[in-house]
Amino acid sequence: MAPKGKPRDMTRWQETLRDPNITFPGESSEYRRARNQLLKAEDELRQLNQEVAAQRRALPAGGLVAEDYVFESAADGSMVRFSELFTPGKDALVIYHMMFPRWSKDQRAGASMGKTALLPLVEQPCPSCTSVVDGLNGPATHLTDKVDLVIVAKADPARLGTYAQERGWTNLRLMSCRNNTFNRDYHGETADGEQIPVLNVFSRDEYGIRHRWASELTFVRGDNSPLDPIWPI
Repeated sequence: MAPKGKPRDMTRWQETLRDPNITFPGESSEYRRARNQLLKAEDELRQLNQEVAAQRRALPAGGLVAEDYVFESAADGSMVRFSELFTPGKDALVIYHMMFPRWSKDQRAGASMGKTALLPLVEQPCPSCTSVVDGLNGPATHLTDKVDLVIVAKADPARLGTYAQERGWTNLRLMSCRNNTFNRDYHGETADGEQIPVLNVFSRDEYGIRHRWASELTFVRGDNSPLDPIWPI
């Protein structure tokens, strides 16, 4: 049984942290003036981030998920329905769409070891997505106290499972969507079959399962920076 404690006294913790006169050894007055100006801008950006986060939390529910998609587990090849990705006691589901296979025009180096390294480059996973999933594996045990977290990819479940073993992804649930339209329906795949890295969030209530949020700024900016929310998720 996990040990139980008490919540931190955040007021006293904030008092411990606050120091308006902080300086570092050897710094000049010119540096401190410039740093304080930057600090003011950083604080304003933080406040804006908090306002945007509040808007995100207040976003009304999106469309009902009309299909109970069937996935294949990378762990054992078993069939898993979309509704089964929600575990008992949790009503929030976060899905990261991993590019496996990678973008067909991506010429970056492939996997460095294992069976995955033997695949043709175009069939290998995206190295950027690999980095993201590497970063999720550690905190997954903490995240899943509150939400369900799933990694979805188009790859064959056996390939996905092999790569997970090679990378040491022991804390994540990985699912293959090769035989359903989930990736295409929720914009993790283009009309011509190219895979796209997208973060999607769903919620469940008495009325069914609804889509709540996606990293849509990806499609506005044309880059992956809108995936940044995946780090503090």
